[in-house]
Amino acid sequence: MSTHLLGRTTFGDSINAGNLMPIEEANQLLNEWVPNERLRLHMKQVAAVMKAWAIEKENADEKTARKWELAGLLHDADWEKNPDEHCRIIIEELEKRNIDPEVIHCIASHGPRYFGVEPQNNMDKMIYAFDELSGFIHAAALIRPTRYEGMDVKSIQKKLKTPSFAAQVNRDDISDALSRINIPLEELIIFVIKHQQNVQ
Repeated sequence: MSTHLLGRTTFGDSINAGNLMPIEEANQLLNEWVPNERLRLHMKQVAAVMKAWAIEKENADEKTARKWELAGLLHDADWEKNPDEHCRIIIEELEKRNIDPEVIHCIASHGPRYFGVEPQNNMDKMIYAFDELSGFIHAAALIRPTRYEGMDVKSIQKKLKTPSFAAQVNRDDISDALSRINIPLEELIIFVIKHQQNVQ
C-alpha cells in the first residue's frame, strides 16, 4: 500500500464522544461505497474480530463493542473508489456525520506508516494487528479444500515466512503491530480463525 499521510493526528470533535451510527447504517454505507464483494467481506471479518476481542478480552459493554465493530467495518471503506485518498475520504465522511472521534482515530491509525497516525489505545492497536492478519488468514483459507475447518496455527506461521504467499500482505506491519500489544502471534491467529470463519 502506498503512503497517504493525512497531515493531522486529531480527528472529529470530542463533543461527539459516544455518538455511533447503527450497524445497519454502516452496512448501508459499506454497500454503497464498496462494490467489491471480497473487500466488503474483509471489512466484515475485521469488524467481527474487533467486536469479539472487545467483548472477550477487553470486557467491553455493548456500546464500546460497537465502537470497535464500526472501526473494523469502515476502515477500508474508501479504498476501492478513492485509492489515492484512502482513509481521508472515510474520515471526512464520519466527521460530517458527527461520529465518535475515537472511532475515527482508530480508522486513521490502522496503518501508521501509511497515514502518519500512531495507534494510541487498545482499539487502535488491535485494528492495526488484525487488519493484515485477518486478510492473510483468509487468503490461506481460500486455497484449502476445507477452508477454515482444520486450519492450524503452524500452517499460518509457515506461510507468513513464505514471502511469495499473499505477497501483498506486509509482514513488517504485522511484526510492528505485534510489538505494540505484547500478545503472542499464536493467540491472535487462533482468535482470528475462530471469529472470522463464519462471516459472510
